[in-house]
Amino acid sequence: MKPPVIWGTILVLLVLVGVGGYWGLSSLLNDSEAPVMIAPELVADYVHAVIQANRTVYTKNIVDKLQESGIVEAGEHWKGENALPLPAQFLIETGRLVADSGKGIKYKLVSLWPIYVWNKPETEFERKGLEAVAKSPDRPFTGFVRIGRERYFQAIYADVAVSQTCVTCHNQHINSSRRDFKLNDVMGGIVITIPVTP
Repeated sequence: MKPPVIWGTILVLLVLVGVGGYWGLSSLLNDSEAPVMIAPELVADYVHAVIQANRTVYTKNIVDKLQESGIVEAGEHWKGENALPLPAQFLIETGRLVADSGKGIKYKLVSLWPIYVWNKPETEFERKGLEAVAKSPDRPFTGFVRIGRERYFQAIYADVAVSQTCVTCHNQHINSSRRDFKLNDVMGGIVITIPVTP
């Protein structure tokens, strides 16, 4: 090849790279301004992952360790005593704070064997979901529901006994309707409710 042909080829390639780079950069900038749509199933999975991580750390690294060292016990009446909230109460309290935040997202504990009546399933969807996750704890039970005039996505995840503290509390509690739980048993479900546009 002659030098002018080489320079001409290089010039054409540089123009093509420049145009391609401009097009790529322009589409990136335009995409960053476009709204990102995330499937509600994925949002629920993200929320559940955070809930599970927080609760597991609280249970194993705080409650279990402090009780084993004799520093402080976890107790049902922790608000009036010098005690830590039980792991289930920790989840319930954080769920209340999230609901009070005004973001529209909620989560709570429910069970087919609740210690307290306010933790029993409130809807047919919740009851069916608890039955489903008891049989298949690795898969959430999901669907769209209406609460009043609003439409929501709900996901129910298995609530598994991650600690002997959970098992002992449920098996020994005076209000418990089931007293044969073992470590890693499904004890109920975590219901995550996410608002969706109509």
